[in-house]
Amino acid sequence: MRISTVTMFEQSMSSMNRQQGEFLKVGQQMATGRRVVNPSDDPQAASRAVRVSQAQAVNQQYTDARISARNALSQQESILNSVSDAVVSAKTLMIQAASGTLTDADRASTASTLRGIYETVVGQANATDGNGRYLFGGYQDSSEPFVRNPDGSVNYVGDGNTRQQRIDASRLLDVADSGEAIFRSVDSGAGYVAQADDGNSGNITFKGPNIVDVGDPDYGNAFTIDFTVAGPNTTYSINGGAAQPYGDGAPLIFGGLSLTLAGEPANGDSITVDRAVNMNTDLFRSFEKALAVLENPAATDAEKAALQNTVSTVMREFDNSLDNVLTTRASVGARLNEVDILDTVAGNRELNYEQTLSDLVDLDYVEAISEYTLRQVGLQAAQKSFVDIKSLSLFDYL
Repeated sequence: MRISTVTMFEQSMSSMNRQQGEFLKVGQQMATGRRVVNPSDDPQAASRAVRVSQAQAVNQQYTDARISARNALSQQESILNSVSDAVVSAKTLMIQAASGTLTDADRASTASTLRGIYETVVGQANATDGNGRYLFGGYQDSSEPFVRNPDGSVNYVGDGNTRQQRIDASRLLDVADSGEAIFRSVDSGAGYVAQADDGNSGNITFKGPNIVDVGDPDYGNAFTIDFTVAGPNTTYSINGGAAQPYGDGAPLIFGGLSLTLAGEPANGDSITVDRAVNMNTDLFRSFEKALAVLENPAATDAEKAALQNTVSTVMREFDNSLDNVLTTRASVGARLNEVDILDTVAGNRELNYEQTLSDLVDLDYVEAISEYTLRQVGLQAAQKSFVDIKSLSLFDYL
């Protein structure tokens, strides 16, 4: 079989081109540090690398979401800390106001301080997250959730929803509690609150109620104590029951509760005792009740009794509101801890992704250098062979 000169030249050129291509391919791998530079280098590895890169991008998105969630929760935790301090200060002022030695001027001074605390709490309740979104308005976060009514009271115009954010593939986290849950609610485990009727004209006051027997069959019910004065006889009835003689300073035991009464009621006076969740749960309303009674002079015995009863009721309401705020703050702290844990998990996941991606596409330099040297030798051999082949000619022997 005779091989033409053209065939020899074409095969030699093809061999050199192939060797040169392989040589340049290894050089490109060394220059980029990647074994898979083009998908054709290893289609299966390239396909898996794309999926790993996508997983990395998703992981980074959740990491960014956790940063946003942490900022919102940290700001909420700071505000709740300030609110709890404010409620404690208000409770201290109410204890001072309960003293019978204060004059009207003293109570007015106390009311002035209390109003400052009240305004501070309102301002905290209308705090924003720095981007113009109100923290405690639920989904209604474009305007102030707590607004002033014409009579000076505060009304909530947000909704009861809790804003959420997805911080991991399987975790949707509450990042902002609603103002309804924080400032207008009490814990379901809160006890009883007593409140004197606004129309009372006697000077009866109360202390308590205190829980003495949670096993009483009537425990958990609401109670209304009505007073009847007929001549020299004063009686009371509970929830319309049988009339019983009233004794000044004697504790009343009913429904697993104890309520101590003092003073003389007027005919038709009443006191309501109910679970805290069924009474006033609005922190701002508690402030307003306290301010109303402290800013007005208490001259008559009935006015002084109303002052004492309102202070007693408000102190119990402040306690319940404080417990609710602290419970919410504890929940926020738990959520911050969860964000930290998920960050740690995501960091480990990112390391695994990087290791997997490295195994798929990164270059083994020891192997690559050996391959580079081998391809270099192959290219040089192909070039030398071509030089020898092209010099073969019969004309050299004529």
